[in-house]
Parts: sequence; C-alpha cells; structure tokens
Amino acid sequence: MKELVGIAEQVAAKLIARKQTIAVAESSAGGLIAASLLAVPGASAYFLGGAVVYTRDARRMLMDISDEVMKGFRSSSEPYAQLLAEQMRTRFDSDWGLSETGAAGPTGNRYGDSAGHSCMAVAGPAMEVMTLETGSNDRFGNMQMFAAAALRLLLRKLEG
Repeated sequence: MKELVGIAEQVAAKLIARKQTIAVAESSAGGLIAASLLAVPGASAYFLGGAVVYTRDARRMLMDISDEVMKGFRSSSEPYAQLLAEQMRTRFDSDWGLSETGAAGPTGNRYGDSAGHSCMAVAGPAMEVMTLETGSNDRFGNMQMFAAAALRLLLRKLEG
C-alpha cells in the first residue's frame, strides 16, 4: 500500500498545483485507487468521488450505463474502460476521469480474460487507454498492481 500512496502523493501534487479534480471508477482494483488518493492529506482539494463498479447492477445504478448502451461493449475491455472514465468525468464535472476494469484472480472472468488482466483509462485534457497483463493469479497482488498502473497512467498524463 505504501507504493500506491507514494504514487498518489505525486498525482495529488500535480492536481493541486493545477487546481484540477478527479473522479474514479474501478472494478477489480476494489477501491484501492480511491483509497490511495484519499490517503493523501488534502484530498478534498482534488478528489470528487469514486465508485467500485464490480457488477452489472453497480454499472447500471452507480454509472447510469444501461444494458442498451453496453451493446457492442464488454467489461474488462479498453472501450469499456474509456466509457467508465468518460462517464465519471461527466457525472462529477471533474477535470479528469480515471477507470480500471479487469480480472484480479485467482481465476479469469466470464469474458475469457485470464487472472491478471486489467484495462484502464484516463479521460481529460489528455486521454489514454491501456491493458495490463500481470501473468499472476494472486488476487490481492493483482489488485495492487492494477491500482498502481492506473495511478501511473494518470501521472504520465499529468506530467505530459
């Protein structure tokens, strides 16, 4: 968790310096992205909110993404990660949206992705989507790696 908070401190410094805000949607990271950002003192200056979108019901209720909108998308994919990031940014009227969706393990998901698969996206003044494959079935280890990768992705966009 220390590594996550260290990355979050760098993200926080950039967001505070720019007077910018963020909202987060995460699935298989289970709240670790939001927890890391909130562990930094002064988080209320930049963190507007977050959601753990782990199920279809959570997607419908927390993200207001209907089954109709999901046609042509599947969870644990780059297009879905981008949709989540954009939806968070819009719903919170934040400068940045950050999302993560994947399969932490110890087994894969129902979409055929193996454990250790995660897609993440940043939506904002700069956009990027990426896929991470850890090759591991260590659930908590993967959750930590997913959160760290998402925070690093955001940090790269803030530095770029």
